[in-house]
Amino acid sequence: MENIDKNSQLFIYLIGSFEMSAMMAMGKIKNPMTDKAEKDMTQAKFSIDILDMLKVKTEGKLDEDESKYLENTLGQLKLNFIDESGKKDIQNIPDEKTNEQKK
Repeated sequence: MENIDKNSQLFIYLIGSFEMSAMMAMGKIKNPMTDKAEKDMTQAKFSIDILDMLKVKTEGKLDEDESKYLENTLGQLKLNFIDESGKKDIQNIPDEKTNEQKK
């Protein structure tokens, strides 16, 4: 692997940070503070939107590897977001027999 300059390393780290934040908010990985998978789709969308903004603001200013990494990360996050948005949250689905939410 080539020697990557400090700004490229920081850029990759920044993308990875927002990727992990989005994955955690989608319940795909556990929150290390609570050791639980928790869902907050609004927060997930916010992290994805920040990466989208970064893509727009850095258009034509990234090297090929940085651009591909950002594009691939966004693609995967958006697919996961669509997948998670289509799922019903089992804990919040009313029980048909008692009409109460499952706990």
